[in-house]
Amino acid sequence: MNPDDMTAEIEALQLFTDAPQFQNFGRMNEIVPSVEMPPSSTPIPWPAGPAVEAPDTYDFDGKQRSFEEFFQFTETTALLMLKEGKVVYERYALGAHPGLRWISMSAGKSFVSAMVGIAISEGHIGGVDDPISDYIRVNPGSAYDGVSIRNVLQMSSGARWTEEYDDPTSDVFQLSAAQTGYGSFEDVVAAMVRERNPGELSRYNSGDTQALGLLIRSATGQSVASYMQTKLCEPLGATSPSYWLSDADGVEATYYGLNMTARDFARLGELYRNDGVFNGRQIVPSEWVRESLTADGPHLQPGKPLVGITYYPLGYGYQWWLPIGDRGEFTAIGVYNQFIYVDPITATVIVKLSANRRTGFIGDEGTPENLEFMRALARQN
Repeated sequence: MNPDDMTAEIEALQLFTDAPQFQNFGRMNEIVPSVEMPPSSTPIPWPAGPAVEAPDTYDFDGKQRSFEEFFQFTETTALLMLKEGKVVYERYALGAHPGLRWISMSAGKSFVSAMVGIAISEGHIGGVDDPISDYIRVNPGSAYDGVSIRNVLQMSSGARWTEEYDDPTSDVFQLSAAQTGYGSFEDVVAAMVRERNPGELSRYNSGDTQALGLLIRSATGQSVASYMQTKLCEPLGATSPSYWLSDADGVEATYYGLNMTARDFARLGELYRNDGVFNGRQIVPSEWVRESLTADGPHLQPGKPLVGITYYPLGYGYQWWLPIGDRGEFTAIGVYNQFIYVDPITATVIVKLSANRRTGFIGDEGTPENLEFMRALARQN
């Protein structure tokens, strides 16, 4: 597909408008370039556990809300719950089915974090305090020149960034343009502008995650898709093919472009619920899991990360969101209401995939209500 045709097809989607998207998010590989990852050579299907019924209601903002109405209102396409590693609830809607590979949006960022941790454990990367510019190409004095990998993981790089998806002048739009043949992800990251000192402010920045994707490629000498297939899809027993969207050069769009089934998305949540262990094997170092799920600075505490122009009510770790409270919950979140939610207290992992056009804007994902919706399901017996 040539760049002009690709641009026309993307524009026809009318992303970040009130246009319905449930017929598009399962076929994104037909619209932009992509790199496929095969399933595991030894797939591990989830066992079934005692079935759980969805609650009739959940509490939000001091009121009882209808579970079913919210399911439909948010245009949920898949809702899957594991309890102690067994499927106890699974529902599909709007034409979705267990084999449909859905786009992660920013929920895919948490997979990128896992790969950085694995690469460090294998010696490809010295550690999180190394400057990311030791590994990736950056222009002198630009945003990532001398900035630690830790600050990039915590979206505290200090880079100037606007994450307004419907604004063609925004920074995130420049990343999107790279997928239609206008420049490359590497060029965009190399030229990003420094706005403030690293480690001062956690500003939600998809460019940071794209820089981490370039870090994985440079440090390991493999594509992100190849590294992920070997280090995550294979040992986690992925049962279906998956893929990363990419730019015209085949560089993966690590800031949003992972496409998987709900059952395979759940594998990362279950892996982290078990401190990096899956099927008796340590896949991600336990210390990395703990660090990833810790808001270790004042600017990372709930209510401090800046998303668009809104201070978000959740804390931030290494590309994971951390709800307030003492339950140890954590979640991956993507625009249009994509979630991989984990509640260690109830030993549950919930994947919610959606096409919610009403909250398709940064800072307005309806996260607090989605969390209460998933909490109510997680606490069902």
